[in-house]
Amino acid sequence: MPDSLAPPALAVEIVPLLQALPGPRILVDDQFRILAANGAYYLEYGDDEGLIGRTCYEVSHHFDRPCDQCGESCPRTLADQSGKTSRVLHLHHTPHGEEYVDVELIPLRGADGVIRHYIEGMTPLRERAGERPLAGMVGRSPAFNRMLDLLHRVAPRSTAVLLLGESGTGKELAAQTLHNLSPRSGKPFVPVDCSGMTESLFESEMFGHERGAFTGANQRKIGLVEAAAGGTLFLDELGDIPLSLQVKLLRLLETGSYRRVGGVDILRADFRLVAATHRDLTAMVRAGEFRQDLHYRLSAFPIRLPPLRARREDLPALADSLLERLSPDRAMSLSREAMARLAAHDFPGNIRELRNILERAVILSDGDVIQPGHLRFSAADDDTGIAAEAGPEAVAILSLQEVERQHLQRYLAALGGDKASLASRLGISRRTLDRKLRRARA
Repeated sequence: MPDSLAPPALAVEIVPLLQALPGPRILVDDQFRILAANGAYYLEYGDDEGLIGRTCYEVSHHFDRPCDQCGESCPRTLADQSGKTSRVLHLHHTPHGEEYVDVELIPLRGADGVIRHYIEGMTPLRERAGERPLAGMVGRSPAFNRMLDLLHRVAPRSTAVLLLGESGTGKELAAQTLHNLSPRSGKPFVPVDCSGMTESLFESEMFGHERGAFTGANQRKIGLVEAAAGGTLFLDELGDIPLSLQVKLLRLLETGSYRRVGGVDILRADFRLVAATHRDLTAMVRAGEFRQDLHYRLSAFPIRLPPLRARREDLPALADSLLERLSPDRAMSLSREAMARLAAHDFPGNIRELRNILERAVILSDGDVIQPGHLRFSAADDDTGIAAEAGPEAVAILSLQEVERQHLQRYLAALGGDKASLASRLGISRRTLDRKLRRARA
C-alpha cells in the first residue's frame, strides 16, 4: 500500500482516523488533491497508477477540472455551503468499469475555523444491491442522475414513493431499482397493473380469497398484498383506479391490514408501497376523479422521471443497451447517420418508443449495422424505403403490433416457448410480455 503524502500535522491527526473509518475513504485538500487513502480504498480500487497528489475529479471522472464545471453536482460545493456532511450519487471510473457510487464528503475545519480538508467516502451501489442495482436503467445525463439520486436517497426508508412521468419513461424499472436498493431487496417485488381492474377483480387479486367465496373459487388464493410480504408492492397506472376502489386501497394503507374475500381473519400487511402514473393526479383531485386523502397518502415522496427529450445525451447508451437485449443472437449497431436521425426525433413515446423503433430496425436490417432507412417512426412512413433496404417481404409489415407479433413469436420459438427467458433477454417483465402477446393475438 502506498504511504500517505499528507502534511505531517494532518498525518498525525487525521490519517489514523481515516484508516479506522469503514469503507473506501480518501483525504482531499482545498485544491482537490488527494493526500491520503485508507486500506479499504486500495483494496477496492487499487493504486490507480499513483493516487496521491492527483485530483479527485481526475481520478474518479477523468475530468480536467472540478465536477461542478463539467455538469456534475460537486459534493464539496454543498459541504462548503452548509459546513456539514454532504452526499451525492456520482458515476465514477473504477477498475470495475463505470459504476454509480454513493459519495459522502465530510468537511474538516482547522483551528481557525476554515474548511481546508475533506474526508471522502465511497460506496458502490453494487455493494448494496448486487451486480444489477439499476434493473436495466441506463443513463449519465444530469436529468437521469438527479432522478437516480432521489431513488437512492429514499430507498433505505419505508416511505411511500410516487413515480411520475410521461408514458414510456421507465417507471417500472425505476420501481425495481428502488426495490433493489432497499433493505427489502431480498424479498419479492410484486407489480400490479391497476388499469382496467373491476371491483371484484381488484379485491380478489389484491387481497386473495377463501375457498367457496364466490362461484369458481375452488381453492384458497393468495393475494398480491400477501405475495409481497416483506418486499415491495408496485401499483402501476395508479391514476386508472376507479373511485369505488380507491377507498379500499386507502383503508389498506391506513390500517395496514386486510381480509381475504370470503374470509374472517384479519391479516397484517407488510410491504413497501411504490406507485406510478402518467396522469396528473392533482388535476384529477380537483375534478373529483381521485381521492384527495389517497393522493396525500401516496405522494409523500414524489419522483418525476425525465422524458427522453430531456436526456438526449443518454440516447447512444440507451440504444446500445436496447439493441443488446433485442438482438441477443447477433451484435447490432447504429450507423452514424442512423444515430443522427434518432437524435433529431422528439420521442413522444419516450424509451418505449425508442425500443419499438429499434425492434423494427433489427427485423428490417439484413446486416449488423442499422441504417437510416431501417428506422420507421410511424406506420405512415414511406414503405418504399423498407422494401429497398429490407427486402420485399417487409412490405407486408403494416403496423407495429404486427412487427411485435413476428418478432416475439420468432424468439419465443427459438427459446422453446420459455417466456421467462424471453422476457429476461428483452429486458421487460413477464407481465409486459404476456400483455404484448395477448394484444398481438387480438
